[in-house]
Amino acid sequence: MHFRTLESRIVTLFLVLVLAVQLGGFFVIRNGIVENAQATMREQLRLGENLFNRLLEQKKQRLTDSARVLAKDTGFRSAIGTDDRPTIESGLITLGERIDASLTLLVGLDRQIKATTVQRPAGSLENTILSLIDQAEQNDGAVGISIFDNRIYQVLVVPVRAPVTIGWIAMAFPLDDKLAQDMRGLSSLEVSFLVADGNGSWLVDATTFNREQEKELADMLKTQGSALPTMARIEMGDSSYSVRTFPLTGDKHALVVLQRSLDAAIAPYKQLQYAMMQFTAALIVVAVIMSFFAAKRIAGPLRELTETAKRLGSGKYEGQIAVKRDDEIGKLSQAFNSMRDDIAKREVEIRRLAYWDTLTNLPNRAQFALMLNEAIATAGRQNGACFILMMNLDRIKNVNDVLGHHFGDLLLRQVAHRLTDTVGPEYPLARLGGDEFAVLLSMSEPTEARTLAAKILKALETPISLDEQTVDLGAGIGISGFPAHGADAETLLSRAEVAMYEAKLSGNEAVLYEPGLDRASQESLSLLSDLRRALDRSEFKLFVQPKLMLGSGEFVGLEALVRWQHPEKGMIFPDYFIPFSEKTGFIRMLTRWMLEQSAMLCSDLSARGIQAKISVNLSARDLLDQDLPRKFSDVLNRYGVNSSSFCLEITESSIMDDPVRAQSTLEGLHALGVELSIDDFGTGYSSLAYLKRLPVHELKIDKSFVMNMERDADDAKIVRSTIDLGHNMGLRVVAEGVESEAVWSLLARMGCDQGQGYFMSRPIPAEQLPGWVAKWTPPGAAPLERSSAA
Repeated sequence: MHFRTLESRIVTLFLVLVLAVQLGGFFVIRNGIVENAQATMREQLRLGENLFNRLLEQKKQRLTDSARVLAKDTGFRSAIGTDDRPTIESGLITLGERIDASLTLLVGLDRQIKATTVQRPAGSLENTILSLIDQAEQNDGAVGISIFDNRIYQVLVVPVRAPVTIGWIAMAFPLDDKLAQDMRGLSSLEVSFLVADGNGSWLVDATTFNREQEKELADMLKTQGSALPTMARIEMGDSSYSVRTFPLTGDKHALVVLQRSLDAAIAPYKQLQYAMMQFTAALIVVAVIMSFFAAKRIAGPLRELTETAKRLGSGKYEGQIAVKRDDEIGKLSQAFNSMRDDIAKREVEIRRLAYWDTLTNLPNRAQFALMLNEAIATAGRQNGACFILMMNLDRIKNVNDVLGHHFGDLLLRQVAHRLTDTVGPEYPLARLGGDEFAVLLSMSEPTEARTLAAKILKALETPISLDEQTVDLGAGIGISGFPAHGADAETLLSRAEVAMYEAKLSGNEAVLYEPGLDRASQESLSLLSDLRRALDRSEFKLFVQPKLMLGSGEFVGLEALVRWQHPEKGMIFPDYFIPFSEKTGFIRMLTRWMLEQSAMLCSDLSARGIQAKISVNLSARDLLDQDLPRKFSDVLNRYGVNSSSFCLEITESSIMDDPVRAQSTLEGLHALGVELSIDDFGTGYSSLAYLKRLPVHELKIDKSFVMNMERDADDAKIVRSTIDLGHNMGLRVVAEGVESEAVWSLLARMGCDQGQGYFMSRPIPAEQLPGWVAKWTPPGAAPLERSSAA
């Protein structure tokens, strides 16, 4: 099995767990056995020491009793009294042979040896005998240990009384192999008697080991020297021994070493360990077999679920999962079945959301593109043609602004129903987004497309009534078709959109796409690029038109205007690029430039001693910029000019695009101290409702009324009424388009405050303004006095 599979991992896990448990148990038991054996051996060694001491005591008692028998013998005491040496020696020899004494002797009252069974003992042994005499006199006998010729002897001394002490019997018994073997037979311990030589090393006197083991013990003792511990563990050959040592003499020159083999102690347990290992091996075999079947039982259903997941991933939702169990795997299979059903339902819903418009339940742009590609393919196979109509509804934005987006959504549904009824089931209808709809005409001709477009426009002429509101709608319709205008859906949709916007701009009912329309679009894109380069290359120039008091002719202000000095096309007037700038949003960058240049001009004029209020035009997009007051404040601070030196002009239509946001922006500008002016007053609609609430200071009468007021009584009445309205509201009134002295005089008689126009000055470059101010002469008056600074 591959280790990455679930089966192999389960089997491996079972095997590892069994091995870990068994091995853990094995080592715990083994360590327990060893520790228990060692503890047992330590106790045996401790008991062995007591047993050895008891054994020596018993031997001492037995030897003492035997010696006392001889000491009480009448004949022996008579021989001592008569100094019968042959009899004394015969008694000593008989006693020594009976109790296996290596040495038997008689010590007289003068502490001199009177008789002995062997040659006179060495000094150490003799000294031990003499030292025991005093103890023997007091205790009726004494026993000690002595070392002679690197051997250990047990020395016994008993007094001979008749009835007073007449001498002492002394005997020496070697601690030999027989004593060690007796000790081994009683305790199962290995026994060795050690003697310290003059070099500080230990020599083996007697032992229960064989010759080879005795040699190893001797070698080990040479290594240990005199540092042999009381209780230790040593290695001899291939065996481990627990060792206990204790001294036989006070000077510790003679030691008893008791040893117990660790291997021998744990030998009975090894069979248990072997049985446990066999049991572990059998358990591992069983665990492998059981884990294999358990893994099969778990992994098998999981493989089926994996295959099901793959089918779900490929979009195949048919077929049931055949796993029927009551455990977690069964619950997982049930969850997979539920998931499959839910995914299938959600995919249907997602597909509907992806290809159908949720508001109108019509095909959306993606679905319409698929339908259009199919129609193109069909028309291509049959050498036919297909067309699309793309329409954009008029005034939907105003409906949303005034009546709310909820009303706009309801209105779009009503439009979708009307369009569906108009085009019928023969022509698929789709909502491309927002207020754009499209109709597909498969295998058709241009005349059929134009006829259907006219029919749609006719249907939209009827107002739609909704929630007690009546809304008039219209539309611009663009037409494009295969193969004349493109070979794929995206191209036809793009070109139909170009034709649609052309229809809205031109006011035509429907426009069929033609290549020239694309060139106009490309020119627009080119114009936007040129405008941005013009700003970077300082191609825009600031022009101004003076504003004067109509009563006195005094110069009081100017209107800042922009001209474009194109390096190739020459001077370009605002009517060419301002509407396009407003449409594309470039107007905000242009307004920022105008404010910068006007502030710079204001600072320059103030330095020359010329005080003038500068008027700057704001567009509808500028009024939607809630950050405009802060930006303008930064400009004023940067050039060190007062806000009261500026008057910002707005049009009625710019206010009506979004009255709430426009009023918020105007109030922010008013808070800076900037004056506000309504430009082109009288040409918009519904502005009086907002005029009383807006923080304005000035009304500018549109030049279309001023230029002909001398010849047109109606225009004169409109101008007079506007002047009266402005004054009644406390506003300053400015007339633009003053092109003759007669108009000047007429406006002055009507009470108009200020005027500007070609009669006083055409727009001139800003740098020429100081010269113009110096030369300006009001109508019918001498030249005004100017300060030297002018």
